[in-house]
Amino acid sequence: MTTKELISNSNRYIMNTYSRLPVVLVRGEGVHVWDSDGKEYLDFLAGIAVCGLGHSNPLISGAISKQAETLMHVSNIYHIEPQIRLARLMVENSFADKVFFCNSGAEANEAAIKLARKYAHENMDKGRYRIVSMKNSFHGRTLATVTATGQERFQKGFDPLPAGFGYVPFDDLPSLEQAVTEDVCAVMVEAIQGEGGIRVPADGYLEGVRKICDDRGILLILDEVQTGMGRTGDLFAYEASGVRPDIMTLAKALGNGFPVGAMLATDRVAASFTPGTHASTFGGNPLAMAAGISVMDALLNGGVLDNCREMGDYFRRKLNELKAEHAFIREVRGRGLMLGVELSMEGVDIVNGCMDRGLLLNCTCGNVLRFVPPLIVTKVDIDHAVDILDEVMRNL
Repeated sequence: MTTKELISNSNRYIMNTYSRLPVVLVRGEGVHVWDSDGKEYLDFLAGIAVCGLGHSNPLISGAISKQAETLMHVSNIYHIEPQIRLARLMVENSFADKVFFCNSGAEANEAAIKLARKYAHENMDKGRYRIVSMKNSFHGRTLATVTATGQERFQKGFDPLPAGFGYVPFDDLPSLEQAVTEDVCAVMVEAIQGEGGIRVPADGYLEGVRKICDDRGILLILDEVQTGMGRTGDLFAYEASGVRPDIMTLAKALGNGFPVGAMLATDRVAASFTPGTHASTFGGNPLAMAAGISVMDALLNGGVLDNCREMGDYFRRKLNELKAEHAFIREVRGRGLMLGVELSMEGVDIVNGCMDRGLLLNCTCGNVLRFVPPLIVTKVDIDHAVDILDEVMRNL
């Protein structure tokens, strides 16, 4: 079928839940993708921080292929060997003692919410069930996680929302302190807000959140769905602060494109999940675990984190050079290869102009260009991307 026919069929048969761009991507390799017309793009969106090791990475696809020839699925009522291997890797390289596997970030956050409430029911004063999250946060699209998300635009039309959630401004410790009342059991926060505009908190913020949680005897849930798996230059973003959460959620880059999510917790908290309290039919399936093991191995032993830090610093310098040339760029911010450029205007024309010239990125919050390229990106790739950006901006 032609591209026009493909898009026509997409509009006819698929529910209209996405504002799709008029492109059909059919192939990827490294930091590049190709559309159905054969046009090549430099992909600085990477499935929204998913393909951290690049498209069609042979290590990942090879591991999935080998596992598919061995065992694709069995029930979680049995022990699953690759699941055990990945869980051990994650525990040995994080704060956590136990892992629950699922299929997405929303599912991981749903599991975290359930675990926090179950733990509170068993270990806290009666009546502690509320979870405080941050305004402009994003935690998922299930009813519970969209309610935890501090953005009304995602909640509109789904009333009545589940009870038990409250919101405070991000990076505002006094407001959080006031909000943690006697009915709160946990605080849920992103290390860096992704959908909220690549907002990096001030130094000491996560430490302050941890202290409030400790002082009140409640749990800290860290949503690292977008920041985890090397995106910020560390394996997990919390490492830069030294803060250890009670619960952490992961997904996106954990499978490099294969659907997989994880919820990690300390032994003390994880003990509240017992047989029958939570489950996932496909969570921890052998194919997803094979992908995750390969990703972890590459991040721990392949020099990817070093490249992320080096290229992140280089990319940020190049974006700040653009800022000096274009008055409508307000700020360049982020960490590692999770970078945002805040504009004094809407960013959609820049996104579309870049796509026309072969560069993929997106815009969040209406005016923040988001850059989350594969962690294997090179200076040559970054220079090419910045040249396209500069050209588009000059032609506005």
